[in-house]
Amino acid sequence: TEQQQAVEEYIAFAKSKTELERTDLAKEKSGVFTGAYAINPVNQKRIPIWIGDYVLASYGFGAIMAVPAHDQRDFEFATLFQLEILPVLKADVTTQAYTGDGVHIHSEFLNGLYNDAAIQAMNEYLTTHQLGEASVNYKMRDWIFSRQRFWGEPFPVIHWEDGTISLLDESELPLELPVLSNIKPSATGESPLANATEWLGVTRADGVKGRRETNTMPQWAGSCWYYLAYVLKQDGEYLDPRSADAQEALRYWLPVDLYIGGAEHSVLHLLYARFWHKVLYDVGLVPTPEPFQKLFHQGMILAEDNQKMSKSRGNVINPDDLVERFGADAFRLYEMFMGPLEGEKPWNTQGMEGARRFLERVARLLEQATLSEKDTLGKIYHQTVKKVTEDYESLRFNTAISQMMVFVNEAYKTKTITQEHYLGLLTLLHPVAPHVTEELADAFPNDLLALTSWPTVDSSFLVESTLSLAVQVNGKLRDSIDVDASLSEKDILHAAMTPKVQQSIGAQSIVKTIYVPGKLVSIVVK
Repeated sequence: TEQQQAVEEYIAFAKSKTELERTDLAKEKSGVFTGAYAINPVNQKRIPIWIGDYVLASYGFGAIMAVPAHDQRDFEFATLFQLEILPVLKADVTTQAYTGDGVHIHSEFLNGLYNDAAIQAMNEYLTTHQLGEASVNYKMRDWIFSRQRFWGEPFPVIHWEDGTISLLDESELPLELPVLSNIKPSATGESPLANATEWLGVTRADGVKGRRETNTMPQWAGSCWYYLAYVLKQDGEYLDPRSADAQEALRYWLPVDLYIGGAEHSVLHLLYARFWHKVLYDVGLVPTPEPFQKLFHQGMILAEDNQKMSKSRGNVINPDDLVERFGADAFRLYEMFMGPLEGEKPWNTQGMEGARRFLERVARLLEQATLSEKDTLGKIYHQTVKKVTEDYESLRFNTAISQMMVFVNEAYKTKTITQEHYLGLLTLLHPVAPHVTEELADAFPNDLLALTSWPTVDSSFLVESTLSLAVQVNGKLRDSIDVDASLSEKDILHAAMTPKVQQSIGAQSIVKTIYVPGKLVSIVVK
C-alpha cells in the first residue's frame, strides 16, 4: 500500500506517451517499484515486480520476466534502478547485456548447457513438475490494411448518410478504380479517390445517399495471391475459382514448387501470403492448405564499396546503363556467376567484361572450330551436361557456368566440335543467356532452343579408366597413385605400397589397411 500512490502517478505519466515513444530504444528507461514480489517456481527466489513503460501490453500477456544480463533494454532498466544483474550465461555483462548463445551458469541443473538444450530441459522440468507447459507465442500484431493513395484495390464499402455502413453485393464485384485524367492528392487528406465525384457518390433504392470508401488496400492485397492469378487466367479471362476448370488447374499447379525471396519476403510477404492462402483454403476456394512447397533465400548484391546500395550513399548501379554497354545476357551471366545465390556479393563492373568475353568466345567457337561428325569432347561434354543439369536443379548457377567455361576451353584446344555438342552447349547456356544462344542456334536447321529437349547424359562416357588415389599412413598423406580402374581391391592395396609409403611405415607393424573406393588407401600402423 505504501507504493500505491507512486504506482498510480506513474501509470498516469505512462498513459500520456504513444506506443512509438515507449518503444524508442534511444530514450531513457523509467519505472516504479510496486512493493510486490513474484516467486520463481523453480528455485523459490523472490523477484521484485516493477512497472516500466517500455513493457507493452500487446507483447505476450503484458507482463515479462526481465533478464537484465541478457537483454539490453532490461540491462539499461536494471542499471538505472540499481537492480541485481545476474548472468546466467558465461559472459562479461559489466557494460552491456550479452545476447548470444553460451554455457549456462548460476542455473542449477541447467549449468553447462547451451541455450537450445537448456530451453528443452527447462520445458521438460516445468511439465514434469506440473508447473506449466511449453507453447509457441507468435509476435503477431494487427495489420493496418488501408492506404491513402489511388493505386490499390478499392474497398467495396459504402458509408451512408444515415450513419450505417454496408458492403457491396457480390454481384457488384469486382469494384474497379475509376478512370481519372489527373491523379492528384485530395484537399481533405484522403486518397485521390476523393476527387472522383461521379464514382464516389451512390444512392440507395430508398433515396438515402452514400459515399464509397476512399482508402485503398495496400500492395500486399494483390501480391499475396498473385500466383493463383497465373493459374486462374486463361485466354485473357479469369476463371471462376469455384468452377470445375479452375479447381482442376489449381490441383495441378499447387502448391508452388519453389519460392525464392529475400529477408523481407520471408518475414512479411511469405507470412501474409500463407495467411491469405489459408483463408481461401478454409472457404474451399483452393485445394491445398499451404501455398508454397520450398523456400530459398537469395543473397543481396552489394555495391562496389561492399555496402548496401542506396541513393543516399551514391553507390547504386543502374542496370540500364550496363545492359546498354554489355548486353542483357552478359548482365544475367555475371549476376549468376558472382557467387552462391544465397550469399551476399559485392558488385564489380569489371566482372562484366569477363562475362561479355565468355559469350564472345562461345560465339567465335562456331567460326574457329571445325564442325564434324566426330570429336574428342565426348567425355568432357557429358560431364558438363551432368554437372550443369544438377547445378541448375540445386540453384548453383555459378558452378554451372564455371563448368561450361571449362568445356569451351577444351573445345578451343581440340579445334573440332560436333553440331550435337555445340548445340548442346547452347542449350545448357540458354537459361542464363537466352538471346545470344538463340541467335547462334539460328545457324542450324533446328527448332528454337526454348523448345529443344534438354541434353541427356551418356553414362558410358563418365566411366573412369584410371583412378587417382591418395595413400595415408596413420591419417597423414604420404603418397598418391594412379591405377587401372579395373584392378581388384587386393591389387590396389599392393600398388599402394610405394617406396615413399614403405619408408613412412619403416619397422612399424601394419594393423589395418582400408580402401575407400575411388578415393584413398588408409594404412594404420603401430
